[in-house]
Amino acid sequence: MTAPPGFRPPTRAEVAAAADRTIPDVIAPGLAVLFSGINPGLYSAATGHHFARPGNRFWPALHRSGFTPRQLHPAEQEELLTYRIGITNIVDRATARAGELTAAELAAGGVALAGKVRQYRPAWLAVVGVTAYRVAFNRPKATFGRQPERIDGTAIWVLPNPSGLNAHYTVDTLAAAFAQLRAAVAAGDAARAGGQGS
Repeated sequence: MTAPPGFRPPTRAEVAAAADRTIPDVIAPGLAVLFSGINPGLYSAATGHHFARPGNRFWPALHRSGFTPRQLHPAEQEELLTYRIGITNIVDRATARAGELTAAELAAGGVALAGKVRQYRPAWLAVVGVTAYRVAFNRPKATFGRQPERIDGTAIWVLPNPSGLNAHYTVDTLAAAFAQLRAAVAAGDAARAGGQGS
């Protein structure tokens, strides 16, 4: 994955200074999938790009699962909108580790995220991180995959956290999990197209 022209990695000091910063959502009405991270890491906050730390597997998993025709660099995140994909977070403020967030922050973030979903109405909300999802949405027994709940008309899917700190998953196993969501998205698109044609 080659960085686009003009991209400069942040310095160690810039990363350290990024605590508590926020980064803008990549979002628009009518998305097929709105991916939600837990919260920005310091590297992401320093660059202003989601899932930006080298070693994060979000972008390769997104590509290998068929969501994007090539692997995008985090600095190309706005291009996701052309594929009807967006990115947000449960909690806006950046921390070195997601474990620094309190349960109250995650719960408040779940309410805020549900509000974004109601505003923008994506077909799917995909939350990366089952533990954070359980706390944010008060679903202590939630597992990976499609959830029984919806937010108005938006279906919910929970994926593994693609952070490099999540050693339980490789790029390949993450891509396989993302591909299951991709198949559900494609099935929903086909069903909607069939309904419009009848």
